[in-house]
Amino acid sequence: MKRMRVPFLPAIVALLAVLAAFPILTNNPSMREELFLVFMLVTLASSINIIMGYTGYVSFGHIVFFGLGGYFAFYLMQIQGWHFIPSLIVAAIPSAVIAALIGFPILRLRGAYFALATVGINEAMRVVFNNWDLFGGAVGMFFNFSVYTQYGGAKAASELAYYTMTVVAIATITVSYLIKRSKFGLALMAIREDQDVAMIVGIRPSRPKIAAYVISAVFPAMAGATFFFKNGIIEPGHAFELLRSIESLVMVVLGGIGTVAGPIVGAAAYEWLRGFLITNPALANFQLFLAGLLLLVTVLFVSSGLVGWLRERFPVLRGYVP
Repeated sequence: MKRMRVPFLPAIVALLAVLAAFPILTNNPSMREELFLVFMLVTLASSINIIMGYTGYVSFGHIVFFGLGGYFAFYLMQIQGWHFIPSLIVAAIPSAVIAALIGFPILRLRGAYFALATVGINEAMRVVFNNWDLFGGAVGMFFNFSVYTQYGGAKAASELAYYTMTVVAIATITVSYLIKRSKFGLALMAIREDQDVAMIVGIRPSRPKIAAYVISAVFPAMAGATFFFKNGIIEPGHAFELLRSIESLVMVVLGGIGTVAGPIVGAAAYEWLRGFLITNPALANFQLFLAGLLLLVTVLFVSSGLVGWLRERFPVLRGYVP
């Protein structure tokens, strides 16, 4: 009897939708908060995988777009009085424009030079916002609770942020999947394997690389706008936290670089591990050490990540899990 093959994208979207609905149906605020963070991490990991996994450019400062989206949306809501949803959408536009502007010069670099450049851009942006009075300077910006009145109160606003983060995560996964299965994705992966050979066969690397970098900047910007709307406060140190960017890289490597499912699995596994370490008194102070050790072990012994390892061990999964 021929087995029915379930397409990956509809299956994962349905799974995430059911998972997102569960804490609402069971009235479990604690689970909702945990899933909000997981969906945010999935967004960050999946978006950075577009530039790192498909194109081969390791960006240590990709969190800069998370902070930019948060700041632009916060400004529109607090100073201009905009609603959250249009603020989130509009905030992604300048983030994409900035990605295009900085992507044009730095994507000419390769390897460690590109990675160092992304770190420098993130730190430079943190210093800029730290001294920019329009965005609150070093103190940052914060909401008066009356801002949440138009959403039905702080609780309703928190639920709106949860739904929005769910949609952003699903959208990021969908775009990542479509890129991987498109001619555009093939061009990116050709550049990843050998940029010089890709040029010989007629691929112009600059355009697809910049396009991938811009696309990968849009979703962190939306995630940042949602995260800081929910928190009600934003400041440079938290908005441009380099550690969060490094954690996103760990999630991608842990799950499987260049796969669609890898960042999802990696984000969920990493968040579970981090929660376990934080709540364990004996291991709480070793969280970063163990995260680094996990990354080292994965690179040395399971270089293809959890998803890659499963696909190698069970070949039948190759037709189901991209």
